[in-house]
Amino acid sequence: MSEQLFELKGNLFTLSVLRLLTSDFDALSNQLGAKIAQAPKFFAGAPIVVNLEALDGIHLDFSHLKTLLKGLDFNPVGVCSGDEEQHKAAKEAGFSVLNYSKDSQQTKPQAQKPTAQEEQVEPTLVIEATVRSGQQVYAKGRDLIVLGSVSHGAEVIADGHIHIYGTLRGRAIAGAQGNKDATIFCQKLEAELVSVNGSYWISDSLQGELWGQPACIRQRQDSLHISALVKG
Repeated sequence: MSEQLFELKGNLFTLSVLRLLTSDFDALSNQLGAKIAQAPKFFAGAPIVVNLEALDGIHLDFSHLKTLLKGLDFNPVGVCSGDEEQHKAAKEAGFSVLNYSKDSQQTKPQAQKPTAQEEQVEPTLVIEATVRSGQQVYAKGRDLIVLGSVSHGAEVIADGHIHIYGTLRGRAIAGAQGNKDATIFCQKLEAELVSVNGSYWISDSLQGELWGQPACIRQRQDSLHISALVKG
């Protein structure tokens, strides 16, 4: 019997979803490109699914769309929520057609209760300095505490929570391996990007009443929620 060379398994992965609101791809390219420019490393090579729900019945040039997305350094893998003709055209352009439902979250398998050994938690990673531009810190399987700031162009990542005792100016990614309860805490919010469990906001979406203030960022119903760090 020959040696087994592979395993084929089902799995769940986080994919970015682009909800398409226009068939004007030139305008889309300009606006999407400007967004990506604010956090280019975060989106580089990211797999993306195009949601067609808002353009039901509209003819779309999927070959043009695929070229556009690749030109922005995305990895277009599929479409969802279109009509039959759109799905057919998308397949001809090399997209996969994904079945997507708003209730799909309810069908995820329940995790088994961890054993006593699995419940052991890695010690929190503590960085006793500012994370400088161009640096990346990853707290794998644990929380991260930064006693300084996170500079523009720097990136901090944790599978658990992130605590920043200074100013968050760069990128902070918590719950990187799927922890929906992860939270980002910072003394001053001026971030280029924040992400929790795959949900992310870039700078212009963060510039509300808590911009420049102590804040915490959590995921609520597949979107981000920002609140004051200290309740009044």
